Parts: sequence; C-alpha cells; structure tokens
Amino acid sequence: MAEMNPRQKGRDGLMIVRITLYTVAALLLAAHFLRMGDIIATVACLAIPALFLVRQRWSLLLLQGLAYVAAAIWLATAWQVVAIRWSFGSPWHLAAVILVSVAAVSVLAGGLLHSRTFQLRYCGR
Repeated sequence: MAEMNPRQKGRDGLMIVRITLYTVAALLLAAHFLRMGDIIATVACLAIPALFLVRQRWSLLLLQGLAYVAAAIWLATAWQVVAIRWSFGSPWHLAAVILVSVAAVSVLAGGLLHSRTFQLRYCGR
C-alpha cells in the first residue's frame, strides 16, 4: 500500500472537517423540521449528506445550493421568531443571534465546498 504524502493527508483532513461541518448543518436543519412535524423534510435533511458519496459535479453543486437554501430557511425562521417575540414584548435578541449564527454555519458549510480539493475530486478540474 502506497504511503500518503503529508500534503495529501492535510487535504484529506480538511475534507473530513468540511464534510463534518456540512453534516452538522444538515442535522440542525433536520431537527428544525422534526420540531415542526415535517417528517419528509427531516428524512431529506438526514439523507442529503449521502450525496458526498456521489463524486459528480451535479452532486457538489446540489450540496452547495442546499446549504444556501438552509441558510435562507434559518433567516426566515429568525425573522418569524423575532417578529412574534417583539410583538409580545418578549426578549428576542438571543433568539436572533442563535438563529443567524446557525444560518452562518450553513453558509460556511456551503462555501467550504468551493475549495480546490473538492473541485478536483468532484469536477475533475
């Protein structure tokens, strides 16, 4: 078995971190949908990270796009929660910070898939 050079080990380690972050973002969205009672969306969120096993350009683009859609869902949820809490005069700042932070994690997870390593592995460039 051929030894991996240290540079390749570093790339593989970063890929694991990127895939793990994406999976965490998908799990958070699955929990959100489960709390809302949407089982189909929950199952879809749990299944989406399996697309990392498909080494095709379309799967990488779909994963990236879904990460950005997830961020939009979190921002819409933040807007709704803040509006409801504000209308009742309840504290809303912490909820806003938490939900916007989760949206940022989703954007980061999608953005990290734009790396050269992913492009080489999934697009052959």
